[in-house]
Amino acid sequence: MATSASFPKKEHIVSTKLIETLFSSGSTSMAAYPLRAVFRQVPRTQTDVPVQVLVSVSKRHFKHAVDRNRIKRQIREAYRHQKQVLCDAVPSGQCLLLAFVWTSDSFAPSSVVNERVATILSRVTEKL
Repeated sequence: MATSASFPKKEHIVSTKLIETLFSSGSTSMAAYPLRAVFRQVPRTQTDVPVQVLVSVSKRHFKHAVDRNRIKRQIREAYRHQKQVLCDAVPSGQCLLLAFVWTSDSFAPSSVVNERVATILSRVTEKL
């Protein structure tokens, strides 16, 4: 399945029900500092895409919205460029819910974020 290097709205997790499903028991978690990934496979419906992603940066660590938005932008950009590997690994009939959670209380260069997202995506691919 060929996907473009875009990150449209349908690939974002926006449903409260999906978020609760993702963070409930039965999910798998892994870390590559400063990121932590939580993921879970669920059956795919007709309209679902193979992977849906949530990006979270804590207000506790970054009080200003511009700082949180900068980190979320870095994570989304890194994921957007590397998502093809993960999309190809998801079995047909399944949908992967994936959340990136920023665990550090400081910024990181984009090169580090790219590297850590790549590490997480390869480890998630192995687990599938």
